[in-house]
Amino acid sequence: MARTPSRFAIHIFLAGGHHQVVHFATLDAFQQWYGGVLNAGPADTFVNVPITELQGEYLVIRPSRVVGIRVEPQYGALED
Repeated sequence: MARTPSRFAIHIFLAGGHHQVVHFATLDAFQQWYGGVLNAGPADTFVNVPITELQGEYLVIRPSRVVGIRVEPQYGALED
């Protein structure tokens, strides 16, 4: 029987060596954000990255500074 991930950890690698991890509940939610926000406008404008664990806190990045994204399915209980 195939396992189903409980959420997806999205590792965003930025120019300059910075690394940020955000979480999405489903792969479809990540794909909608990626296609609708990260790739929609000019590469040098700021876009919001949803941080679901922290209320009232936002990560703002420039799409032109993203050098890589890794999608990691996470199974089981949520980690702290």
